[in-house]
Amino acid sequence: MPSSLTRPADVAAAIRRRAGRWIDIARLLPHAGTPAVVGSLLLNVVLGILPGVFIVATSVLLGRVPSLAEARSGLPGTVFTVLFLVVGAFAVQHFLAPFQTVLAEAVARRVDEHCVGRLFEVTLRRAPFSVLEDPSHADSIADARAAFARAVPTPGEAAAALPLLLARYCQLATAVLLVGYVLSPLAAAVATVTSLAIRFGVRGTLGRYGTLWDSLTRHRRRTGYMRELAIGQRAAKEIRMLNLMPWLSARVRKETMAELLPLWKGSRRLQFWPFVILAVVGFLGGSVVLGMLAFQTSRGGVSLLELGIGLQAVLITMRFGVAFPECDMPTQFGLNSFHALERLERVEEVEGRAPRRASAPSAPAPRPASLITFDKVSFSYQTSAPTVLDGLDLEIPVGKCTAIVGLNGAGKTTLVKLLARLYEPTRGRILVDGVDLADCAPEEWQRQLAVIFQDYLRYELPARENIGLGAPHLLDDEAAVLAAATSAGAGDIVLNLPDGLRTPLSRHYPGGRDLSGGQWQRIALARALLAVRGGASVLVLDEPTAQLDVRGEVQFFEDFLATAGAQGVTSVIISHRFSTVRHADQIVVVEHGRVLEQGTHDSLMRGGGRYAELFRLQAQRFHNEDEPKKIEVTP
Repeated sequence: MPSSLTRPADVAAAIRRRAGRWIDIARLLPHAGTPAVVGSLLLNVVLGILPGVFIVATSVLLGRVPSLAEARSGLPGTVFTVLFLVVGAFAVQHFLAPFQTVLAEAVARRVDEHCVGRLFEVTLRRAPFSVLEDPSHADSIADARAAFARAVPTPGEAAAALPLLLARYCQLATAVLLVGYVLSPLAAAVATVTSLAIRFGVRGTLGRYGTLWDSLTRHRRRTGYMRELAIGQRAAKEIRMLNLMPWLSARVRKETMAELLPLWKGSRRLQFWPFVILAVVGFLGGSVVLGMLAFQTSRGGVSLLELGIGLQAVLITMRFGVAFPECDMPTQFGLNSFHALERLERVEEVEGRAPRRASAPSAPAPRPASLITFDKVSFSYQTSAPTVLDGLDLEIPVGKCTAIVGLNGAGKTTLVKLLARLYEPTRGRILVDGVDLADCAPEEWQRQLAVIFQDYLRYELPARENIGLGAPHLLDDEAAVLAAATSAGAGDIVLNLPDGLRTPLSRHYPGGRDLSGGQWQRIALARALLAVRGGASVLVLDEPTAQLDVRGEVQFFEDFLATAGAQGVTSVIISHRFSTVRHADQIVVVEHGRVLEQGTHDSLMRGGGRYAELFRLQAQRFHNEDEPKKIEVTP
């Protein structure tokens, strides 16, 4: 039964894939800069030709040995010239070799810089979260990041490999010309066909292996996660306390073998018989050319000079039919991340722009003056997923404090993500003074927001950066950073650090300090308050006091409401603790994706609805916790 390689459709597909790969590399190379690319190409052409020069010069030198031995006289000038060429070719080749590596590194780094910039642009700015969190795109994201984590060859290394491959082909061309000169065009043709047949066979096998490698991306992602879990610090405490090491070791081995076994099996299937066939082709082709050389030599048709040239040139053509580690692995696997990046960009262009109005370009986002309105907003994270918000109507008055409360899963955090334009409503509109935010550029609106999410980041950076990143243009304004820290109740925390604002907030650095959960939360709050000082007009806090004790929570809200009210800041506070937001200007109860009721604390308590019920339940719990408990000891 014919193999897949013998079917014309498969051969044509393989040729198209290979041609597409070189086209992609040609597209990437200009990003390295013209001087680096041209310099690398010229240098590799020279390095490809120099071995041929060395072969000719050494053969000429060896061809003069018999005549010099018979003459028994001094060395003539022509011999010194040839010897100079031999030494010169050898010296120049070794002198230029390090520059080959230097230029390849320069090309690789510049191309990678371009690709990393595009990856940052997609993942950190343009692509909506619906793309980044969609499981169907997880493999593309993992592949796009893998190269730049140095787990696989990078696109830059693939681009830099093209000039290196040029050196190999220049070397082959030189050797083929020498074989044709010594023997005949027929011998040169046989050597060329044999070398290229083995070469293309090797690359074809590597290409099919690459396809197999691509099919195991999901396995590699799981294996990588388990390894990170095993060697990282995030899970170290639970692993020790729960004695999870035996389970984790077994799971790491299981996931690793789930990736490697198909790879090994496929590798044996893909490489064994092709290796045997290519070895036979190489043996037959090499034997034919060497046989022609031996036949010509035996008849006196080849001089000692030509014999030396022919033997070395034939050996070069035979060595060409192998895999080139400096070229083949980067060009085969280095573009995986680039192709994954382009897939993400195409998805981002389709899905990221869909919610926008097609009739007009994005308008500048308005600065809120009176009202932010959710108009019949519905949302679900995926098409088949349950609806999180279902026709929600909400008005947020500008310059006031609005508290959004409800049980876990009510849709409070989703509402924040929609307000921040991280997601777009499935149906409905979000209006700012009557202007639909869907008509505005998300980044323009996001500059007007200061948001602290429940899973805020704890940067392993100095305290000044942890606070100052809320408004990067105020990073060097130490007074503004300290004022924000003081407003968030973190002033004493910062001042008591060994080096003040310059202290790294991590024990992983000399002189660094870690903070408690409540202290970290105040640092995050300071970051948001600095963003307000830096120009943000809407402050959104998602469970801002979840890690504070009761007294700290009450004190924070009293200070916060006083500060926000004095500055005229529009604030939105998400909380599941009803008692702590009782002084907000407006309290909104969200349940089952809709606004159930809203008003002030007093009006909602008088109404006796859901808010009043939940408020009394929570108050009763705290009241019961304050009562003395009778402890019974069972012997």
